[in-house]
Amino acid sequence: MKPFAEKFYKSPAWKNTAAAYAKSQGGICELCWAKGSVTPGEIVHHKIHITPDNIDDPSITLSWDNLQLLCRKHHALIHGAQKRFYIDEDGHAVALDLPLFSG
Repeated sequence: MKPFAEKFYKSPAWKNTAAAYAKSQGGICELCWAKGSVTPGEIVHHKIHITPDNIDDPSITLSWDNLQLLCRKHHALIHGAQKRFYIDEDGHAVALDLPLFSG
């Protein structure tokens, strides 16, 4: 979590919104579901990412239209994870099928 967003992500407004949104999606990753698989969603993601400029705009931070329930793998992929793996629910490291990053 970025320092500027820490207060927001700890707020009751966010916690309540995220919990209600996740419940509305049946607790399933939306991208996995779209591909026909059932994977638990663990992260409520903002489609329009939160920045210092929009952190006080509830149409960005709390609007369900800007939210998406994702598994850890899809969240990492969306954010262009530099990690080549993620930890599954059993605590095992699982390789991500990501393109090589050029620096």
